[in-house]
Amino acid sequence: MPEISLDEGSVVTRGFRRVRLALSIAAAALALAACTNSAFDRLGAGEPVQQPVEQPAAGGNIGAGQIRVGLILPLSAQGNAAIAAASMKNAAEMALAEFKDPNIQLLVKDDAGSPQGAQLAAQQAIDEGAELIVGPLFAQSVSAVGSVARSRNIPVIAFSTDASVAARGVYLLSFLPESDVKRIVDFSASRGKRSFAALLPDNAYGAVVEAALQQEVARRGGRVLAIEKYPLDPGRMAEPVRRVAQQAGSVDSILIADGADAVPQVVQALTAGGINTKRVQLLGTGLWDDPRIFNTPALEGGWFAAPESNGFRSFATRYRARYGNDPVRTATLAYDAVALVAALVKTQGPQRFSEQILTNSSGFAGIDGIFRFRSDGTSERGLAVMKVAPGGAQPVSPAPKSFSPGT
Repeated sequence: MPEISLDEGSVVTRGFRRVRLALSIAAAALALAACTNSAFDRLGAGEPVQQPVEQPAAGGNIGAGQIRVGLILPLSAQGNAAIAAASMKNAAEMALAEFKDPNIQLLVKDDAGSPQGAQLAAQQAIDEGAELIVGPLFAQSVSAVGSVARSRNIPVIAFSTDASVAARGVYLLSFLPESDVKRIVDFSASRGKRSFAALLPDNAYGAVVEAALQQEVARRGGRVLAIEKYPLDPGRMAEPVRRVAQQAGSVDSILIADGADAVPQVVQALTAGGINTKRVQLLGTGLWDDPRIFNTPALEGGWFAAPESNGFRSFATRYRARYGNDPVRTATLAYDAVALVAALVKTQGPQRFSEQILTNSSGFAGIDGIFRFRSDGTSERGLAVMKVAPGGAQPVSPAPKSFSPGT
């Protein structure tokens, strides 16, 4: 089945031979940023929210189409979760507004940021006729929604970055750390890098990255010579960094998988330990897509995997014009999910939300570039490789425009 593409234009349907879905969106965006409530979950790719979004009233419906779809978000949760939820609700509304004649109605439900709230929200949405559920954000909430939805044979498109909550019929439209690691290892290997070390946060995110690094480096015929975990306490960071520094003569790449709150300190400790950061290639994940990273001289020339930025910039411009403030980074996930659902409703008939359609191996293309769902519920994204530079990230390897056939 060919790629279902979400781009500007009109809808043209030719069965399974060719499907083009019309949306007023561009083609790519920034960093890993999905939200869950596990230890490695972050809102806004580790960035503080610059402008709070006015929280809308919880619940309510968006649109007046015949096909009902649940939208579950933590609208009344505390702190940044509610801010993200409000922005994502706006993005979902914007997706419908920019889609020509969407035949869907979003049943907006507030899960209050809890698994119990998510379970109740899912039950309410399904009882009201939802054929598919979009959301929630948090890992435990996704599990709660999935258990309800599976019992009723209702698919879920959720936003957690914790791949352990993915399952058949519960698909994660998010930026998974595993995708970042695969892309940066593949690119590094293509540039002749064979010996890797890693400095990782001592948390669940670090554990996921560690497993992915071992797997991907082995797949490319390389070696992982050292992996060290560091605590969140900066005062206790020196010892694990020192142990990696001792391997510096044997490695050609060091992965530092963390955000801007920690990476500059880690690099400073590496430099103090005698590492020449211009000789060893520094690698990062999408959490590096942060102005504080770009303004750290020791990181200049480092590579990291992330979506390209044009799509998000276009989306953010339209969002600001409509709502008067900036979207949170996760807002594009809600936009792409709702846009995809609207497009499938318009083109795919009664089987629109079947596993065969949702796991189309050629995938879909939205604001954040191409993506596809696997049958196990995890997702794969087409990412660029960016280089750290003082003026911002510079692409050194563009994001793919399509997935390889049969992969």
